[in-house]
Amino acid sequence: MEVTISNSPDETFLLGGRLGRELRGGDVVLLRGGLGAGKTLLAKGIVQALGFDVDEVTSPSFALVNLYKTAEHNIYHIDLWRIDEKSDAAFAVGLDEILEDPAAIVIIEWAERLGNVGLPARVISIEIEGDGDEPRQITIDFAEQNIANAV
Repeated sequence: MEVTISNSPDETFLLGGRLGRELRGGDVVLLRGGLGAGKTLLAKGIVQALGFDVDEVTSPSFALVNLYKTAEHNIYHIDLWRIDEKSDAAFAVGLDEILEDPAAIVIIEWAERLGNVGLPARVISIEIEGDGDEPRQITIDFAEQNIANAV
């Protein structure tokens, strides 16, 4: 487990870039944190590091899933904010089908709404604490086993 303090949006974006360079096909990144914590900004850093134009990256709040294709990966950016907490979020976004793609890297915002879902071997769970102009405490946990309840 790694705990980092981000003092600015730029630092949050750069941390996403550092994480993105470590990802490989099949990885799932679970992002948790309040509104305005920086989940989408961190996701943008990840996506840019994987070779996609950051200016084309938007929050999938209304679409639920955005797909960004690069030469090596299909990056699925999922936002569960609009999914009712009692709904089957994994079913609503087609997560089973997405996880069948060996080139997929999956980034899930509001991952706490996912519930009990079996995920692939490598899950990166990220908790962002803080809001407004305050520094963010970002906790990153890499897991290398099958996890039944990763959130």
